[in-house]
Amino acid sequence: MDYSPVIAAKRSRFAELENAISQPGFFDDPKASAGPLREHRTLQRLLADWASFQKCGQDLDEARALAAAEDEDMAAMAREEMPELEQRLAELETSVQVSILPPDPLEGRDALLEIRAGTGGDEASLFAADLLRMYSRFAENRGWKIEVLETSSSEVGGLKEVVAKVSGEDVFRVLKYESGVHRVQRVPATETQGRIHTSTATVAVLPEAEEVDLELKMDEIRIEVCRASGNGGQGVNTTDSAVQVMHLPTGTIVRCQDGRSQLKNKEKALTILRSRLLERRQREEAAKYSAHRRNLIGSGGREEKIRTYNYPQNRITDHRIDLTLYNLDQAMEGRIEDITDSLLASDLQERLAEAGLN
Repeated sequence: MDYSPVIAAKRSRFAELENAISQPGFFDDPKASAGPLREHRTLQRLLADWASFQKCGQDLDEARALAAAEDEDMAAMAREEMPELEQRLAELETSVQVSILPPDPLEGRDALLEIRAGTGGDEASLFAADLLRMYSRFAENRGWKIEVLETSSSEVGGLKEVVAKVSGEDVFRVLKYESGVHRVQRVPATETQGRIHTSTATVAVLPEAEEVDLELKMDEIRIEVCRASGNGGQGVNTTDSAVQVMHLPTGTIVRCQDGRSQLKNKEKALTILRSRLLERRQREEAAKYSAHRRNLIGSGGREEKIRTYNYPQNRITDHRIDLTLYNLDQAMEGRIEDITDSLLASDLQERLAEAGLN
């Protein structure tokens, strides 16, 4: 495929961005400059990969010519070098293709991670807590920051529901495939006869919504404050710090009570509400324009699973890409790179095929 026309257009756009970034006052508004800077970095990588791709292609052509030369020693050296150059050329072409694909404007954003206990009672809530720990370790390994915004604990020390914000580089791009129903098969601590139980938890990963994405009209929002309930300590439970926000047009309700500050709880609730409304709008748009839209969240039933965690066999299986690994113990410590990388690669191949680049 001839990429030259596309590269020429990208090079022109890169020059425009270079000029814009060099203008006085460009960095005065961090939110306004974030988008152009992300695009600039992407184009910079593309042009670097394109230069390397062209150089590698030239080196491969020279190696092929030398492989047919009369000097047997030179020919042997060239033939030995060719497989490595061919592999490198294929890798660079894939990188170029990825950068050419239309970017998802949400991929570089932070994300809200919502985990809810599904089917299975107390065991489901314990599994939800295990998933939060797994993602927290994964975030720590990648240098991300994770902040719990709201929790609802179960009587056995598990989690009925938890909402956390994950911040860092390419958070949503990596975590968005985690949305769906996660199933666990193991012997609960309370099981006296050694029987394996099956429980589920649902995971939803939402891109953090920015104020420019959608406008929250105050006449469409009802905010109520009340005294926090449940665990949280004397300071939390004796002040009217809990905040409940309801979006009247959609009936979406968010409640935050973990912090002592009513103002902080209100900010957290509005952050969660804005992201849920953005995700709702995305799903509605996807339903209009895509007949094969993936419904990743589901209702928490055992049959609507994307991944199974089998403790007796130390096995973890992602059913969407038929990937089975026997390192569940490591995965639960946050080592899920093999799964997230495989999901990224699978999605990339689908996008390349749809764009006619595969």
